[in-house]
Parts: sequence; structure tokens; C-alpha cells
Amino acid sequence: MTKIIITGSKGRMGAALVACAPSHPNLEIAAKIDQGDDLRSVIENGDAVVDFSSHSATLSIAAICALHKKAIVIGTTGLSEEARSQISNLKSQIPIVLSSNYSTGVNALFWLTRKAAEILGPAFDLEVVEMHHRMKRDAPSGTAKTLAEILAAVRKKQLENVIRHGRSGITGERTTEEIGMHSLRGGDVVGDHTVIFAAAGERVELTHKASSRETFANGALRAAEWVVKQKPGLYDMQDVLGLK
Repeated sequence: MTKIIITGSKGRMGAALVACAPSHPNLEIAAKIDQGDDLRSVIENGDAVVDFSSHSATLSIAAICALHKKAIVIGTTGLSEEARSQISNLKSQIPIVLSSNYSTGVNALFWLTRKAAEILGPAFDLEVVEMHHRMKRDAPSGTAKTLAEILAAVRKKQLENVIRHGRSGITGERTTEEIGMHSLRGGDVVGDHTVIFAAAGERVELTHKASSRETFANGALRAAEWVVKQKPGLYDMQDVLGLK
């Protein structure tokens, strides 16, 4: 039995984790932590922490896990590059799963996006479109960033040099190197992501639409069961699913 501590337990994803946990017979919730609670007071009760708290709290949560040699699954989005780097530095001490999206379907989309980019080649223009609920604070989404990073890696480009966030005014012709990124917000959309490959005479679109947060919660819980059996290191959901 793997005992987990959920941080950010009162948020949307935290509530989904709590609701889905009973369907994972090998998991037990040892504690539920939210803003104002002290993780250090319960850390010894769990084997792993599942963090869907806030980008401002995740680094300190990971540091506490490293201090107490507890595995961690991180699903918080909006992390700065500096925070991600500091979290990565803990990989020699504990096993860490850090993923922008824990949905099995989205991780299939990651894999398909890489393959499509490799097969279709540079003749196709690349665009990423994502939509989320009106309450989402960060843009573009972590999943959309991952998709763009995959496309840039296949093209052997630095993403920051080729990404283009929206278009307005007389922008001139689209360059062949740029990767378009478009973030839509509205209503209660859980998460839609589309990768568009457009060339003269044809277009390929890969789309994933989430209708429930349970898909992310179940993936994160699956990652928690997996990570406690791993050696210290930095992993993502592709590792959990055996897609690498």
C-alpha cells in the first residue's frame, strides 16, 4: 500500500485527487494539505507527495520532500524556469515526476506530435491552439508549452527564438520557422489542445479534449504508485506510461 499526501487538496485538482483515490486500491491518502497547513507535520506519514498546490509553493514542498527522502509527483503549472531548475537539482536525492499533464490521452498526443513533426518535415507550418476555463491564471498552458517544446526540438530550434504568441496588425508573411501559440479562455472548459500542421494543399490536426479533471487526477495517482518504486531521478508521465 502506497501512502500519499495531497498538497493543494482544496483546489479543483486536489478535490479530483481525493475523489478518485478510492478507485486505486493500492493507494491510501495519509494526509490532505492546503494553504496554511504545515507539510512538515505530516510528511513522515506518507511515502509520496502529490502536489497540485501553487507555483509559488511547489519548490518549498519539493525541498521538504528531499529533506525527508519522500518521492513527489508535481502537477502544478506556471513554474518559472528557475523553479524548474531548482526542482531538477533535487533529482539526485529523490524520485520526482514532473509533468505538464497527467492525462494518458494527452501523453499520447505528445508522442503523436513528435512522430507527426518528424514525418511531415519542414514543409508544414506549425501552430498550437489551447483553450481553458476563464479562471486559469497562466497562459499558455503547461501542456501547450510542452507541445511547442516538442515541435521545436524536432526542428532543432530554441523555442524562445521561434515561438510567436498570437498575431495582430500588419505582421507580414508567416516565417517557415515560427511556431504559433494561441491561448483561448472562457467558460468552464477543462482543457482543449490542438496541434496544426499546415502545408500547401493539405492540413493535419491532432486534438485532445478533456471533459473531466478525473483524467488528470487518475494519471497523477498512477504516477504516485509508480514513482515510489523508482531510483532518485527526474521523470515525466512518458516514463510512467513507458512511452520512452
